[in-house]
Amino acid sequence: MTKGRLATRVSLGALALLLLIQLVPYGRSHTNPPVTRAPHWNSAATERLVAGGCNDCHSNLTNWRWYSNVAPASWLVQRDVDGGRQHLNFSEWNKPQPSVDEVVRAIRDGGMPPVQYKIVHADARLSQSQRDALVRGVQATYRADPPPTRSHG
Repeated sequence: MTKGRLATRVSLGALALLLLIQLVPYGRSHTNPPVTRAPHWNSAATERLVAGGCNDCHSNLTNWRWYSNVAPASWLVQRDVDGGRQHLNFSEWNKPQPSVDEVVRAIRDGGMPPVQYKIVHADARLSQSQRDALVRGVQATYRADPPPTRSHG
């Protein structure tokens, strides 16, 4: 078999696999449950920073972009949204949320927003001054409008 024929077969196989994985149902629910209670943000600036870098995964206001309909990207997006909402949900401020220290630690250490999100969302690539402002804003919001916190025990 020639290299050209092999390359054609591999390409067709990859395309067939890509088409076949579109049949896997996970990653297509794309639900945005109702907002039960949003935080009373300390400022519009904090709210904008959260909207740009956090809300897609940490609220019920997810903007489901085109690639969230194409596997395997849809699987990754769904996993990140499900996990993000489960851990911290700014749309369910009336339900237990992590402590402010845990949220601040995730922002400060650069773990949030995650790398895979920052790659495709320029507004989530926060400068150090934006990260500092977000930390101050989240701390002020937690002080002024604290959610119930989870017990770790």
